[in-house]
Amino acid sequence: MSVRTVLPLLLMALILSSVACATAPRPADSPALVGPTTREQVEAAVPEWVQAGVEAQPDIEAAKALAAVEPGAEVTVFLGTWCGDSRREVPRLWRALDEIGGIVPFEIRYVGVSRDKKEPAGPVAENDIRFVPTFIVRRDGQEVGRIVEDAPGGVESDLLSLLTGKAQGLITTNEELSSGSSAKPPR
Repeated sequence: MSVRTVLPLLLMALILSSVACATAPRPADSPALVGPTTREQVEAAVPEWVQAGVEAQPDIEAAKALAAVEPGAEVTVFLGTWCGDSRREVPRLWRALDEIGGIVPFEIRYVGVSRDKKEPAGPVAENDIRFVPTFIVRRDGQEVGRIVEDAPGGVESDLLSLLTGKAQGLITTNEELSSGSSAKPPR
């Protein structure tokens, strides 16, 4: 075989192997971030989340509207660095925030959760975290609503609905939680 034949084949093999690694599920023994964390820590621990953010296609108008919501809300994001749903939803939110320069009039906190969803024990129990990701929106210390596992309208749009009061309670596609409804009274 000539170099002209082998070189493209080697290049193709390299590309395919890197794609397979990027999309492969994380091994069960891979480290999970547990406790308060930051975007930077998550992206360092699970670099494939960076690529997930690059590939995300958030609603830019909803993202822009997030920058204009009434100030003072708190959003706490419980995530699993080992979790496919977290890998889909959280980087999408980050991409939406990046599109608007990252400045929003509400506080966002991130909490890594163990695979068994028992750690960090206090925050997990206090917030009844059974599925991740869970985005909890609070105003004046009271929970307004939460998005659990999958944001049916896109995380940026569903978060906007909770922050503006257009929605409250539970937003999810998880039938175990929703029992046929995507909205329930706040907890």
